[in-house]
Amino acid sequence: MSVVDDVREWEAAGRRIRVAGRSVWVLDEPAIDDRGADPLLVLHGFPSCSFDWRHVLDTFRAQRRVIAPDFLGFGLSDKPDVRYGMRMQADVVEAVASELGLSSVALVTHDMGDTVGGELLARSIEGSLPFAVTNRVLTNGSIYIDMAHLTDGQQLLLSLPDEPTELVGPDGFKAGLAGTFSPNSAVADDELDAQWLLAERDGGHRMLPRTIRYIEDRRAEERRFTGAIETHPSPLSVVWGADDPIAVLEMTEQLRTARPDARITILDGVGHYPMIEAPTRFAESVTAAL
Repeated sequence: MSVVDDVREWEAAGRRIRVAGRSVWVLDEPAIDDRGADPLLVLHGFPSCSFDWRHVLDTFRAQRRVIAPDFLGFGLSDKPDVRYGMRMQADVVEAVASELGLSSVALVTHDMGDTVGGELLARSIEGSLPFAVTNRVLTNGSIYIDMAHLTDGQQLLLSLPDEPTELVGPDGFKAGLAGTFSPNSAVADDELDAQWLLAERDGGHRMLPRTIRYIEDRRAEERRFTGAIETHPSPLSVVWGADDPIAVLEMTEQLRTARPDARITILDGVGHYPMIEAPTRFAESVTAAL
């Protein structure tokens, strides 16, 4: 099957939900053997989308319904020319949960999704989140932004005006993504090709200087987002690629200090995208944590 066919098959498996007049693409897969566990709400990172999770989907949904949206500006969702923020993306998740009738979820988050998850957890602590978070797994995201080693590409995007650009092309995008993998990972070129197809859909690659502003939000409100990650009463597990060049391993030690009861699993020889680089180990670690 070609890369284009892979993307088309993924798109056909999902549905579209209208959120504030915009189309949000969502995968909603039933459990293979439903044991009555809370659905798994899975939030992706930057600059990719829910397609990241396809290699681990069947393991995740062995006993749980799985919901995986594409944030606005990413993947198969609309890519409006707006200021992107974490509160906006959290609003998107709330709207999706409402449309799908979710009353409680287990939360699995990655990269930027960790920050969106942090905003959801903050709302939960405040009593304004309309669904419960009963369990959660955090993976490879810059939860302590001052510890992050931003790539040259990320710093370039942040240095640009918050407006569309023609600067980003396929070669630069794919090289930047590949640079976040562990040197020990053997990720096929087809993976990078598919990620580019989804990133450029409807001109999404032009919006990268806009969608990366989540890093500014993270700096401005780190205590809100990370504070909620640290203090939300739901059980917390961490599954982390040890060779992540951006969200470095030391972040897990700082989180352990803040949350001593967190269950932390380190995946050796894995970088920033453990669900792509080592899907079997990652999926087994997440399901064990849950």
